[in-house]
Amino acid sequence: MESHFSLVFFSFLTISIPILFKSPLVEAEDYAVGDSDGWTTGINYLEWSEKYNFTVGDTLVFKYVLNQHNVYQVTETTFRSCDASSGVISIHLSGNDRIELTEPTKYWFICNTKGHCKGGMRFGINVTATSGETPPPPSGETPPLPSDGSSSPPPPAPVTAPGGNAAAHGREMRWWLCAPVVLFDLVYW
Repeated sequence: MESHFSLVFFSFLTISIPILFKSPLVEAEDYAVGDSDGWTTGINYLEWSEKYNFTVGDTLVFKYVLNQHNVYQVTETTFRSCDASSGVISIHLSGNDRIELTEPTKYWFICNTKGHCKGGMRFGINVTATSGETPPPPSGETPPLPSDGSSSPPPPAPVTAPGGNAAAHGREMRWWLCAPVVLFDLVYW
């Protein structure tokens, strides 16, 4: 009787564990903005942001020289105009700012030090709910250059490159959760 119960119990576990873990477990990643260069002038942040697929729970780490730069999370309108007189969501000034990506949406960041945003110290990213979700398509045309005639780089397009984040390859981990139960079943059946 006891062996019959064990057989039924472990068969149930073998079937139910994959169902319980239907959605993949996701490990949040930390991303150093600008990689080893950090948050500074002269970096192509559009290129940097397109290398990765950002998901909810990931964290952006902005490292920069204190009092020379800052990080403003802003609305898209403020991002495009580089005018932080309105549309500021949050301000970070520590030189080692960590911003967790908590929602599947677009995020926009600028440096509000005079001339830095228009000089290219800005980027936007799409954050998806899971590593397997496809980001939304681009929102349309690139906006015109600022009316002051400066030659700031165009704002970034939404992230669309699949598999750009090498760290994402280790994200799906649900398979190993079933391995001990299956191994137990094989040994004791």
